[in-house]
Amino acid sequence: MRGYKRTAAFVVGAGAALALLGSSRSNTRRKRLAGKVVLITGGSRGLGLALTRQFAKLGCRLAICARDHDELKRAEQEIAGAGHAIFSVVCDVSDRTAVSAMMDAVAGHFGQIDILVNNAGEIMVSPLENLDVADFERAMAVMFWGTLYTTLAVLPLMKRRGEGRIVNITSIGGKVSVPHLLSYSCAKAAAVAFSNGLRSEVHRFGIEVTTIVPGLMRTGSHVNAFFKGDYVAEAGWFGAAASMPLLTLNADQAAKLTLKAVCAGKAEAVLGLPARILSRTQTLLPGLTADLLRLSNAVLPSAGSDNSIHPGRDLDEQHGSLYHLLTILGKRAGQQLNQPV
Repeated sequence: MRGYKRTAAFVVGAGAALALLGSSRSNTRRKRLAGKVVLITGGSRGLGLALTRQFAKLGCRLAICARDHDELKRAEQEIAGAGHAIFSVVCDVSDRTAVSAMMDAVAGHFGQIDILVNNAGEIMVSPLENLDVADFERAMAVMFWGTLYTTLAVLPLMKRRGEGRIVNITSIGGKVSVPHLLSYSCAKAAAVAFSNGLRSEVHRFGIEVTTIVPGLMRTGSHVNAFFKGDYVAEAGWFGAAASMPLLTLNADQAAKLTLKAVCAGKAEAVLGLPARILSRTQTLLPGLTADLLRLSNAVLPSAGSDNSIHPGRDLDEQHGSLYHLLTILGKRAGQQLNQPV
């Protein structure tokens, strides 16, 4: 009995020591981020803006890109107004030529790029029957090819310096494909595979890669999603789901958890309890996961006759009072994160 207690005490003590060591290393890495140049794609709003704010608090120099000039300028003015160095560039990451020009502009402005955060993305919500090949191509162009283009452009800069970090914001949809988000999930799955393989291949150059896998986040981004089929009903369920506090992760918390994972040098971090549960259930009980997703699909809207694309921001007035009540928190988040609510 006495030996058991000693063994238990040793295990507990060793665990505590390892935890303290890990925390100490993470804090040291945080301090070393001061002055680093961080490029964040899709950094003008949503999670991208939350990440920009968090890196700014650590004393980093920021570069952000996005497609919307006005959104970029609002984000830039906020960060610069708080006394932080920031540089913004209009860029569609699905355009390889534009990505190359953007990288040259950022490197020319700051002289280097220490950390790349691939965050840009867009969401299409629709049943498969209303999707066409172009919808899958667009999702891949933004969330896979866009990630590949920026990575290939920054790698030579990091290799020459013998150090760098690449942070790929993927999604739980890249691990568990969710009904009515099929094109999005396919693109995110490709991004997950690329990110995980990339880490193994570039480690010898002194470059760290972290794959971030968030669950559904409360960013107000439902207004920037696109909908097809029975588009009003699709926007209704997705907007409500993206605003529920227990189902979604607060964007600021997601940004803090992302920095924590980066500073700890983690290979991967799944953010949010629902995402962790879903990921583990998929791994341990794939049959059960498939059954649950099949049941969820049964209660989602049926395919519609309209295959045209409808932006969420144009559908707000077509919803009833219950929708507006359920999306209050999402809209508040959007107002704080530069979303056009």
